[in-house]
Amino acid sequence: MSTSKRFEGKVVVITGAAQGIGRGVALRAAAEGAILVLADRSELVHEVVAEIAAQDGRATAVIVDLETYAGARAMIDTALSAHGRVDVLINNVGGTIWAKPYQHYEEEQIEAEIRRSLFPTLWSCRAALPGMVERRNGAIVNVSSIATRSIHRVPYAAAKGGVNALTASLAFEHAGEGIRVNAVATGGTEAPPRRIPRNTSEQTPQEAEWYQGIVDQTIGSSLMHRYGTIDEQVGAILFLASDEASYITGTVLPVGGGDQG
Repeated sequence: MSTSKRFEGKVVVITGAAQGIGRGVALRAAAEGAILVLADRSELVHEVVAEIAAQDGRATAVIVDLETYAGARAMIDTALSAHGRVDVLINNVGGTIWAKPYQHYEEEQIEAEIRRSLFPTLWSCRAALPGMVERRNGAIVNVSSIATRSIHRVPYAAAKGGVNALTASLAFEHAGEGIRVNAVATGGTEAPPRRIPRNTSEQTPQEAEWYQGIVDQTIGSSLMHRYGTIDEQVGAILFLASDEASYITGTVLPVGGGDQG
């Protein structure tokens, strides 16, 4: 557990905080003194708040659907009502739902992938920015992916490419107002099985083969030829969110063992 206090007294909003990388970011930020608002559409986020409270940390859970602007507004309004500001926004919602060659995706599946992995970041930035602009201060870290160059997940790659473009454009637009916007392009990451899977249908042998293709390509593309850990992703995300990165904006940092995505 980190003993640094980089986020002492800072109000930090983390999306997708119930599991995986989002949970890891929340626990580390809490240990570093953050006042947290943790958003997810799963009730599991309350367990993360309880973990933080057990360590004398400060966190509030908000259950929202961030695929809608209303959900993003409710999340930011919760932070503003409780704490009066948002200092840091970490956008972590997203993830591949289906793994298959592009020609096998159905129309509604393509739209669902874009809604899951692009719109929560678009909406959350839109909801948080007015307050940051007014205060002329803020840091946003968007969780992207090295999968912008990948196989068997083209709609997800397109969504994360959109996150990268959003990151660069917002950084240009708001640097003069004291707002930094960066992204971490996460590589393959070892994590416990998701307690709520993104795709609840039983995987066919063909789908398992297509997914294994992603694993093989990810490991093969990494210079280190391995998956990373949650802690390795958390370290990069919180570095960019912290004042240690005060002269960094508009950057997409690949954290994939040398895979540039």
